[in-house]
Amino acid sequence: MFPKKELAQMVISACHQFDVDIVVISPGSRNAPLTIGFSNHKEIETLSVVDERCAAFFALGIAQQKQRPVAVLCTSGSALLNYYPAIAEAFYSNIPLVVISADRPKHLIDIGDGQTIRQENIFENHILFSANLVENSKLKTQNSKLISEALQIATSQKGPVHINVPFDEPLYETVGTLKNFHFPKISSNFLENSNINYDDLSKIWNASQKKMILVGVNYPDKALHKLMDAYSEDDSVLILTETTSNLHHEKTINAIDQLIFSMNHDEFLELRPDILITFGGMVVSKRIKKFLRTYSPKHHWDIDKQKATNTYFCLSEFIQTTPINFFSNFNLRIQKSQSKYQQKWLDIRARRREKHKAYLSKVEHSDLKVFEQILQSIPENSMLQISNSAIIRYAQLFSIKNSVNVFCNRGTSGIDGSTSTAIGAAFASKKQTVFITGDLSFFYDSNALWNKNIPNNFRIILVNNSGGGIFKIIPGPKTTNAAKYFETPHCLTAEHLCKMYNFKYKKAHSKETVAQELLDFYTTSEKPKILEIFTPSSKNDTILKEYFKYIK
Repeated sequence: MFPKKELAQMVISACHQFDVDIVVISPGSRNAPLTIGFSNHKEIETLSVVDERCAAFFALGIAQQKQRPVAVLCTSGSALLNYYPAIAEAFYSNIPLVVISADRPKHLIDIGDGQTIRQENIFENHILFSANLVENSKLKTQNSKLISEALQIATSQKGPVHINVPFDEPLYETVGTLKNFHFPKISSNFLENSNINYDDLSKIWNASQKKMILVGVNYPDKALHKLMDAYSEDDSVLILTETTSNLHHEKTINAIDQLIFSMNHDEFLELRPDILITFGGMVVSKRIKKFLRTYSPKHHWDIDKQKATNTYFCLSEFIQTTPINFFSNFNLRIQKSQSKYQQKWLDIRARRREKHKAYLSKVEHSDLKVFEQILQSIPENSMLQISNSAIIRYAQLFSIKNSVNVFCNRGTSGIDGSTSTAIGAAFASKKQTVFITGDLSFFYDSNALWNKNIPNNFRIILVNNSGGGIFKIIPGPKTTNAAKYFETPHCLTAEHLCKMYNFKYKKAHSKETVAQELLDFYTTSEKPKILEIFTPSSKNDTILKEYFKYIK
């Protein structure tokens, strides 16, 4: 059974031809032709998620893991607007998300018809391509070209596209077969730069004694990991990696703030590199951003296939290619240098680590101590999803097992869809997925649990400090008389949500109970689990501030 409407058939056929084989559908009437067609296509998997905001982040999590386009489908009107947070995240995180919206025909827009808004180009500031289709058989070629371009751009440029599909009534008429359509191959208007001057770059590199490589959000890649290992053995190179970089080596700095938090002016001058190479997505550490903006390197080379990111206000070379392509060529031309640059900072890191260990051994129950316990407990070869705000910042202070892949929505750094994204990733992955979240992020996205596609081995660890803990850490909010509006204190718990959504619920409120509950938290179960850990809101910020003083 397929929709009678030709335009719906065309969209469905194009998705199949261009390998969009998962569609997350939210209910509605105007999108009925597409819902009927997708759900009856034998080679397209359809998933139902009611809340459009959750649906879009759920699809984003699947696309994050699959590394190929996943579609979301909704009805007309405000339903479409709920996709926007996930679209913005996909835009800044280079995740291929295909947004398909049903719409009213143009003659029904702005005349007072129900469930109708101006949908064409509605995401123009955060979308790679908008295909505004027309329900007119005379414009079949135009529609075909627009759909083709949208789907091919999503794949080649790794980002969100929007296909707006207007339908007039009737909406539920069906036929027995799907027509064959031809969709042209279209240039995505993206060309990788093949004129990189490796000789000039290597001369600058070989003449420098202080080189820094800073890696942001990065999908796990064994080939890239192998290429990067060589730099760890060069005494003149210091590699800084974030938790989300998924790159590991004993000679990399994997807790950046731990190293640089208490540095003085002279130390910053010594740390300042001659050359800074950056690649990957957004960087969490505000301190490394401030350092590199204040103490600018002589050369900053940013490697990216699509766009230059001048995060540190000193970009001198945009290397438009993939990190693997660049380092594969660059490594053939460079030489190791004798330098004390790397070892000096590794020695400081070693001292910081010893103090870190000593402080954690005696610190009382708190957010900081809880993170030590949680991260030590994460199973080998699992996937770790982390929410934003204070949660990702605490995670950055610890080492995470090399076999664990780490992800976080750092494109826009929002708390709004972290749970939904983690569930999508868990659905797409064969690995056990553990999601660490804060209370505001969890309750804000609690509709994420309204999803029948959650694997039984999915685990949520909810660190509940009864409000927005980040606003007690950062300077500013406490100096005002509006602290309660920043911190938003509450007395909510996840216990009743677990009953409603059929999660197994456990709770802990001390070092001893956390350790006890973690013992069997990851074991096989017939339903997903949540461990809610309550921490002292009044002490967490003081303990963290004392930590940074102690490790100096």
